[in-house]
Amino acid sequence: MELIIENVSKVFTNDNKVHTVLRDLSFSVQEGQFVTLLGPSGCGKTTLLTIMAGFQAASGGRILLNGSQVTKPGPDRGFVFQNYALFPWMTVRDNILYPMKQQKVPAKEQEQRLQRLLAIAQLEGKEKLYPHQLSGGMKQRTAFIRALAGSPEVLLMDEPLGAVDFQMRQNLQEELESLWLTAKTTVIMVTHDVDEAIYLSDRVIVMSALEGKVLEDLSVKLPRPRNRKDREYIKTKEHLMDLLKIAINKRPESTETQRKLCLA
Repeated sequence: MELIIENVSKVFTNDNKVHTVLRDLSFSVQEGQFVTLLGPSGCGKTTLLTIMAGFQAASGGRILLNGSQVTKPGPDRGFVFQNYALFPWMTVRDNILYPMKQQKVPAKEQEQRLQRLLAIAQLEGKEKLYPHQLSGGMKQRTAFIRALAGSPEVLLMDEPLGAVDFQMRQNLQEELESLWLTAKTTVIMVTHDVDEAIYLSDRVIVMSALEGKVLEDLSVKLPRPRNRKDREYIKTKEHLMDLLKIAINKRPESTETQRKLCLA
């Protein structure tokens, strides 16, 4: 599996004013990687994620998955929304089965896949519950394995823990990491939370508010499970915080300064 983002640009026009959100963005993602797009609000990270999903088209450039250009949504890409987007009228079981039924997976295979996913997410015995009967953690796990139910090659997640309060967030990050380590699906996640990016990711791509420029593509080589009090963890966090201070500077004249700071 290889996902290639090649010179992707996105331009919006409003009241005859042109706003460039992304300009000539390029990078690639290899199979099994957990990659996070990190940046301030308005830097285009969610826009880029939805282009990868096929929910909207790029203004320029292209996205290739295994050599084929992405032009529309498809079962090869799962998507987890910030608010989980579970069907409230469906049980946990029916929510997870839904993408499999859409793909017309044989009934026997549906059941086998369902049981495996429930085991991964530790949701056995919760199949008959409805979303309103689930805790925040259960909703998050259900949304994650529902996205996996269609066997996507890439899982796209838009701030999957953004709706969770701070006290629960770290626990859910640990649960999410455990699910990913078991499933080993390629993941691209959007977040604005530096600690979350470090804890979960193999790579952190830091985007600037200035046309979504990549300030740094940082490889996180800390051992798992990660210790948030570890010296290298804290050092990495401080480095990314410094980059984010650069990222929020939207002034066009700061581009050269940003480039020099990132290379320093």
